Amino acid sequence: MYFVYILQSQKDQSYYTGVTQDVEKRLREHNRRMVAYSSTKAPFELVGYCAFRNQSKALAFEKYLKSGSGIAFRNKHLL
Repeated sequence: MYFVYILQSQKDQSYYTGVTQDVEKRLREHNRRMVAYSSTKAPFELVGYCAFRNQSKALAFEKYLKSGSGIAFRNKHLL
């Protein structure tokens, strides 16, 4: 399974969206500042995730959630 996950920074309330096969492990990596892009915004809280059987569909959904209309969808339907 592939998971598209949404984290919220407890530091500045911003959101981070990513794809992983292990949500709990990935959250630990973000909170241990092992992910360069998000290291200045730790700690994070997991606010939601969606599961996909297919990696390409998970990556496509992640890409959509990072787009303008995807951000609006996330804010209206997922948070």
